Amino acid sequence: MIITRTPFRVSFAGGGTDLPAFYTREPGAVLSAAIAKYMYLTVKRRFGGTFRVSYSTTELCDQVGQLKHPIVKASLEALRIEDGLEIVSIADLPAESGLGSSSSFAVGLLNALHALRGGPVGPARLACEACEIEIARLGEPIGKQDQYIAAFGGLQFIQFQPDGAVFVDPVICPASVKRRLQDRLLLVGVGQARAARTILSRQSANTPACLDRLRALRQLAWQMRDLLTAPDADLDEFGALLDEGWQIKKSLDPSISNGHVDAIYDRARRSGALGGKLLGAGAGGFLLLYCHPDTRAGVDAALDDLPRISVELEPQGSKIIYVGDDHW
Repeated sequence: MIITRTPFRVSFAGGGTDLPAFYTREPGAVLSAAIAKYMYLTVKRRFGGTFRVSYSTTELCDQVGQLKHPIVKASLEALRIEDGLEIVSIADLPAESGLGSSSSFAVGLLNALHALRGGPVGPARLACEACEIEIARLGEPIGKQDQYIAAFGGLQFIQFQPDGAVFVDPVICPASVKRRLQDRLLLVGVGQARAARTILSRQSANTPACLDRLRALRQLAWQMRDLLTAPDADLDEFGALLDEGWQIKKSLDPSISNGHVDAIYDRARRSGALGGKLLGAGAGGFLLLYCHPDTRAGVDAALDDLPRISVELEPQGSKIIYVGDDHW
């Protein structure tokens, strides 16, 4: 039996430039960080050769081709696994909330499957294979940043090249800066869980008309990276850049935000938040806020009717946390 733990993520800037519609034209770049909220996958050989897959529902079938969970089915087919398995997933936070849960699932499952076969692989291969599963095999209209940050972990500046290459570079900054940053970040659940497919499909189709705005989002990723690595980093400027990026992102498509989300964000800003953005494709899920320590209590009080989560950065990507005796 193998158990993997794979982090969720928050994306600070550059989202949209990791979509093929953009990076096949010109390089994309994002600033993203893994957080200490996780997807856990347990995979073990199943007696009798059948497949039991448990997530929000439970499937029991005789063959891989009968499975309904798309990522599980595609992953088993890609790795040509036909022996029976039991696969169980447990997540710290709900799906479809803008934290990259589906990609964390794909990366964690592939990590477990490779390990169970006796051949653990590195983060670059895990991320590449997860992209192949989600984007190429399943046709999801998503970008590549979620798979790479789930596999690598840490605080990363990730670049996407027109030839398909991906460069993952850790943001080199003092531990004190990372601590100050995470202490100023707050996740607020705004509800309205949504599937990203429709929003991202429309955003990809609108890419030619939005190139200048997407370039501006890419530039913000560079600015944030440079800010965090500066010896005298003014983190309040980071909050202002988050707000600038959110205003640009909202202009890409009218469905990215809505009156409910805007009202919560405006309430947070009036109570002292210096900036923020809705995570993921948009429309619902989690709002990321930047709050100076002097105003954090006021923001908490203003949003006391909503679920709130402090952010802890996670330095590691997908990892194997348990190895039993089961093997092929």
